[in-house]
Amino acid sequence: GLGADRCFLTPHTVMCFPTLAIAAILSIGNGNAAFVRAFSPPSIGSSSRAKISPVSSLNLSFLDKLFSNTVTAGIVGKNEHQQNPKVTVPSDFVIPEPRPLTLTRSADLIPFLTASAGLGLRLATGAFVLGWQIDSLFAPELNANGEKQYSLKLGPLRIRDSSSVLDQAVQPEQTLVLHDNDSSPNCKRVREMMNLLDITYEVRPVFEIDHEPTLFDPNTDEEISNTKQIIEHLLEKYGPPSSAFDSKALWPIEFEAFAVATSKFAASLRGYPGSKRQGNARPDNEKMQPIELWGYECSPFVKPVREKLCNLGLPHRVVSCSRGSRNRDRMIERTGSFQVPFLVDANTGIEMYEGPEIVEYLEAVYTLRED
Repeated sequence: GLGADRCFLTPHTVMCFPTLAIAAILSIGNGNAAFVRAFSPPSIGSSSRAKISPVSSLNLSFLDKLFSNTVTAGIVGKNEHQQNPKVTVPSDFVIPEPRPLTLTRSADLIPFLTASAGLGLRLATGAFVLGWQIDSLFAPELNANGEKQYSLKLGPLRIRDSSSVLDQAVQPEQTLVLHDNDSSPNCKRVREMMNLLDITYEVRPVFEIDHEPTLFDPNTDEEISNTKQIIEHLLEKYGPPSSAFDSKALWPIEFEAFAVATSKFAASLRGYPGSKRQGNARPDNEKMQPIELWGYECSPFVKPVREKLCNLGLPHRVVSCSRGSRNRDRMIERTGSFQVPFLVDANTGIEMYEGPEIVEYLEAVYTLRED
């Protein structure tokens, strides 16, 4: 009942043609939990775990078997975040406990499906790093140094994956800065390329749907405003040698007509997020320290969090975590487990999982409160 999925896997490229029926499954593994509650969402200060009943909670552990998983104007990237505004967390706020692969919020089911449809339309581009490969079907839980490492547990298997080509690429020493609109098709192409190359980058939201992405690279002191030139720059500076991978892996991004059409349709399903600033957003949000978001572009669990960050005008640093990403090990090292989205807020010191609760947290902290 899930429909057909034809995949062609080689050491150098992954070409997936999923149907919309399984689009949600493709980016769920080790993804967000607590997504659909059968009752009203709890307040930001309540412990949502205690309120979930066995009847209203649907465990989606089996999905893990398929897929685990700063405002604008001026010279981009050159302005520093100085004199950051002070923000406070509500006194009754409680960090939710992570609940991997459990859908518990019925109100968010439709948004989840529309985000998953976008994933299908874009053929899950960015779900895998460039040159994705399986390294071992029986990977040990600990590495050679006795430290826990990321792997996908599938019955008796413990699957570890990586990239066969990105070890030949150079990672940026300083963070790239992208002036970006969430609904812009060309901005989406750049974000997907960042995921393919496993690049961590900073986003500064722009409220124009037709906005062309502008990239500032502090490593080369270059400012680039042409989509094709940005993609070429990323591949030239931070990609592996062109001889090391199959160029067909890039066609969903480089075939402009297809990329623009599918990205526009995906944005329309979501109501064009980022097209305007949220009315009650704090006027000083653009001056905040960048919030760190661990995830990847096509994840339907990460997308609502990214949309909220963009709608509020909040600068944020995206740590790419596609399948095969080295950052999955880094999250394991930092937190002991892997799950996205994962948010680290330097403005408040809060670190948390759980997409719906992250959205509520951002709404509580970065909007004007009514007296």
